[in-house]
Amino acid sequence: MPRWAMVIDKERCVGCQSCTVACKSEWDVPNGNARTKVRSAGVRGSYPNFISTFFVSQCNHCDHPTCVPACPSGATFQDSNGAVRVNKELCIGCGSCVAACPFGARYISPVTDRVDKCDFCTPRLERGLAPSCVATCPSNAKIFGDLEDRNGRVFDLVFRGKAHRIDGTQTALGTNVFYLGTPEHLEMVSAAFPAGVPSSVAPAWIWSKLAKKLVYLAVGATFLGQAVAFFRQLHEGETESGE
Repeated sequence: MPRWAMVIDKERCVGCQSCTVACKSEWDVPNGNARTKVRSAGVRGSYPNFISTFFVSQCNHCDHPTCVPACPSGATFQDSNGAVRVNKELCIGCGSCVAACPFGARYISPVTDRVDKCDFCTPRLERGLAPSCVATCPSNAKIFGDLEDRNGRVFDLVFRGKAHRIDGTQTALGTNVFYLGTPEHLEMVSAAFPAGVPSSVAPAWIWSKLAKKLVYLAVGATFLGQAVAFFRQLHEGETESGE
């Protein structure tokens, strides 16, 4: 079983947004939302010695994700291959996992009212294809592969090269998106986009969302039971009349 991971080469990234567009097109991401983001980390230095870089962010598919235990319905889970995914059938749209993610990698879709995020393009992986953002990057800044494949490029870059994690959190979450770049570039990204503090949604909000669905279910079941009882009584009445 592979252990999926991604390396993003900041020296190659030109900030073209091709990965963002490819992802939005592949998964019908609503306008105003994104599974992957490309943002400028600013400019340092003075003319003519400027330094600038871009930060490409997405779900980090952590070894110890804070979003999984935060989910009250079990919709957010981690595959055996390391990918953190969302079961849309179980998601109640409470936003608890969104608040629990220190990287802001999740959003609630205004179309489905369910949580959405990068899942390493799992359906594409199952067909033997690379994630759409990797396949589309014109400068090959995104490298995807098995972190446990000793002959693979990702393994080489992480364990023999200079790819680093940029998590910035107090807890070692074990992020599986790594970055290549100069120490200055990595420091610029850490300073411009520090990881947030995982938080939780108020229980009242969670249960109000869940209770609403349960009420609808209970009402529906009540009407169904009354309908069954009515037609059974009607049928028994017709049978007695026939006799």
